[in-house]
Amino acid sequence: MPRSFGLGNHHHARRSYISAVLAYNWHIMGAMPLSTQPYKGSRDFYPHDKRLQKYIFEVMRSVAEKFGYEEYDAPLLEPLELYAAKTGDEIVNEQTYTFEDRGGRKVAIRPEMTPSVSRMVAAKRQELAYPLRWYSIPNVWRYERPQRGRLREHWQLNVDVFGVADLTAEHEIITMADALMQTFHAKRSQYTIRLNSRKLTDSFLRDYLMVDEVQAHTLSKLIDRMHKTGHAEFTASADAILTPSQREQGASERLLNTLKVDDINELPQELHKHPSVFELKRLMNLLHESNIKNVEFDFSLMRGFDYYTDIVFEVFDTNPENNRSLFGGGRYDGLVGLFGVEPVPTVGFGMGDVTLANFLETHDLLPVLRSETEAYIILVGDVYDAAQKTIVALREMGLNVAVDATGRKPAAQIKTAVKKGIAYAIFIGEKELATDQFNLKNLHTNTEETHGLQRIVSIVKDYRH
Repeated sequence: MPRSFGLGNHHHARRSYISAVLAYNWHIMGAMPLSTQPYKGSRDFYPHDKRLQKYIFEVMRSVAEKFGYEEYDAPLLEPLELYAAKTGDEIVNEQTYTFEDRGGRKVAIRPEMTPSVSRMVAAKRQELAYPLRWYSIPNVWRYERPQRGRLREHWQLNVDVFGVADLTAEHEIITMADALMQTFHAKRSQYTIRLNSRKLTDSFLRDYLMVDEVQAHTLSKLIDRMHKTGHAEFTASADAILTPSQREQGASERLLNTLKVDDINELPQELHKHPSVFELKRLMNLLHESNIKNVEFDFSLMRGFDYYTDIVFEVFDTNPENNRSLFGGGRYDGLVGLFGVEPVPTVGFGMGDVTLANFLETHDLLPVLRSETEAYIILVGDVYDAAQKTIVALREMGLNVAVDATGRKPAAQIKTAVKKGIAYAIFIGEKELATDQFNLKNLHTNTEETHGLQRIVSIVKDYRH
């Protein structure tokens, strides 16, 4: 008993201390109200924001499933080592949210989905039926400076095909990327699809510029940032990576001249017979045959992740006001093999919701999204109880209705419905309940008509479609 009594006193004292701390904090907060802003780089989704997100996700899902892809998901938290292996130093060291859990494990909030899906495939490497066609729309986080098209938190459509080693995988993935843009009602003149090969770039750096492996890796990172830095800064950085003898042999000039090439046939003669050149030409021909003709070769295209092994692509906005990469992907054949199983050839891409929304806004492609509530029921008089059968019947007939039981004047209730963007108001009073004929008001056109419930449901449904 004394021990229990002592423990009770301890808990009581602890509760008293916590209460005192909270009281003090509330006293301080009285002078400094809590901020209403979300965490920097993240967003609140009010209902009208959520409608746009739902629309974007619905299009993403419908297109992915039209191509035979199945949805999957994975945890938001992963071991930090999962990203340290192949994601890239900048992502891991500068942009990943990391912490140590209570078990002493180093954990990361996922900055991307590709390592997670590779882990999942590796876990059931022998059980899965190939080729796998998987997609997900995960929430991901990166600690970077928020700006237009780039936030710390975003959602991203991830699409991957596992188990296809030939070019048909790249063709299918890029065709799906184009289909997504088309389904969002974009014209092909509004975006271009740029292609390159990491194998080709690696060969250029090692065999044509004659740099070592460390120099090649550093130059590839520099090239990836080329369009974000000035010409003078890029040239100075490239010269700093090259040795004096390499510079004397013209490596700097060959690098700069080759990076300007936008026609694959104009590459240096030494690269013309590289297998990746033939693959890129064949891929471009396949895409042209699929009526996708807004395809360009871009030798400076790298994609920042270290796991890419061959062909990479990015979709670019052509509008000068938003002239940037929208999304991209490529082949990464080695990532599944990092988990100690036989590697699986893989091609995939990620499409972020922030850059996509910016694109839709820039090109005036944002749809008019109505409230999910199709009708607002205005009760006239004390009829809440008596109206329940009618309200239930409307919902059973498939109508989404909200009931205003505040007892306010009808004009005030109508004002609320209009503010919510609801298209129709249905008035229910004693007279309507006695006759089974109800007043239906179109809040967009301000017209009224009287009908039975089935006709009302038909009118409202037809209007929405």
